[in-house]
Amino acid sequence: MILMTLGALTPAAITAIIVVAVALVIGIIVLLAVLPIKLWFRALVSGVKISMARLIGMKWRGIKVTPLVDAYISAKKAGLDLTIDELESHVLARGDVIKVVNALISAHSANMELTAETARAIDLAGRDVLNAVRVSVNPKVIETPAISAIAKDGIELRVKARVTVRANITRLIGGAGEDTIIARIGEGIVTTVGSSISHKDVLENPDTISKTVLNKGLDSGTAFEILSIDIADIDVGRNIGAQLQMDQAEADKRIAEARAEERRAMAVALEQEMKAKTQEMKALVIEAESEVPKAMAAALKSGKLGVMDYYNMQNIMADTNMRNAISGNDTELQGDKETKKKDSKK
Repeated sequence: MILMTLGALTPAAITAIIVVAVALVIGIIVLLAVLPIKLWFRALVSGVKISMARLIGMKWRGIKVTPLVDAYISAKKAGLDLTIDELESHVLARGDVIKVVNALISAHSANMELTAETARAIDLAGRDVLNAVRVSVNPKVIETPAISAIAKDGIELRVKARVTVRANITRLIGGAGEDTIIARIGEGIVTTVGSSISHKDVLENPDTISKTVLNKGLDSGTAFEILSIDIADIDVGRNIGAQLQMDQAEADKRIAEARAEERRAMAVALEQEMKAKTQEMKALVIEAESEVPKAMAAALKSGKLGVMDYYNMQNIMADTNMRNAISGNDTELQGDKETKKKDSKK
């Protein structure tokens, strides 16, 4: 029947029908590409009412519609009181709507008090709200690095601790993170070990570290609540006290050597100065002795000294030199002997 009808049509009519059919197919394809019919149908089947106009409007505003609709469906299925407007505003604020909804679902399942506003605020603050809820439900263990502390007896102890923490949702915005917890634990360990008289006391009772640290309330101002602190390992390190005493003794030794060297240099300088003064005095004596012949000549010339007196003085001087030579007290001879000895050694 259809073939008879088509056979009765003119070629122009057939061409028009083909053009209309092609245009209709293209229109359907364009409509399917523009309209999120698949998402609308998925929401409808899931029992969530979202109008086509809203979906088109969200798409035109540059919103990724698929994750938003999936999150909204998950929230409604979990019994959360969320509206599509709240999720849309969170997406426009550059938030992660999937994490927020999953965090709310986890908190709702664990009977935790977490409002949608708080979850969105935590997410927009840059914190992982889903991980925070998980840490609140399942506490997390933070292992500190080896912390070096010195007891009063000078022995170094290296302590490792395991800290069990739980996320505090109310303080997650503006609260300090894990680095602050580790730093405060290290401070408590150093304080406890440093206040111990002997390192043996810490080795015998390592729980004193845990008690001291917990009593200080180190989790104040942080995004976590410390549940327990367990000492994992304690190693005995160097004897810092003995090392410091050795370093101090070495420093004192160097100071004493420097002072001794200073005194030796001063003594050498004084000796050289005295030698210079001795030479100066010898020069003055020689100068004075050179005036003696002049004085004797003047005395002979003026008649104050006779010729016999002069010869008598010469005889006395010769007799004195002979006696000095015999007794070994002649300074000139001794000087000559010492000079000869030095020359022979050379």
